[in-house]
Amino acid sequence: MPDAPSEQLPELPVTFRPGRTRAVLLTAAVALFLAISLVALLLEQVNPGERISFVFTAALLAGGLTLLARPRVDADETGVTVVNIVSRRRLEWAQILQVNLRPGDPWVFLDLSDGTSMPVLGIQPGIARERAIADARALRALAAARSTADPDASQG
Repeated sequence: MPDAPSEQLPELPVTFRPGRTRAVLLTAAVALFLAISLVALLLEQVNPGERISFVFTAALLAGGLTLLARPRVDADETGVTVVNIVSRRRLEWAQILQVNLRPGDPWVFLDLSDGTSMPVLGIQPGIARERAIADARALRALAAARSTADPDASQG
């Protein structure tokens, strides 16, 4: 069976994100907000200030779940933007030496030209393992095709 090099590269720009995980988290955020708000409205012994605090707490919890649904990887002609839960980092293609998704990894890791490794939460095999593997392979192929890093430049 042909390996990844014979696969076509995705057309740029492309966004990789854990779609099922995102759908579950956003659905849970809406359901949680509605349930707590409904409880606040239905409790007769609760005063208006307490009702507001219930709704505020529901909004904070829903906001937390929404942050967990934020991760993605945006790839374009010049590089990738890695958006994790609370951080965002722009990388040029040449900065990416390797894209790793080993068995047991919770998400993809990028080996960078500065000697560090960066987690990429936008590709994670949690709910949709096959999709994550396909996305990791596509990002790996894009990085290999677009990288102009000189292998000798990182030794020194």
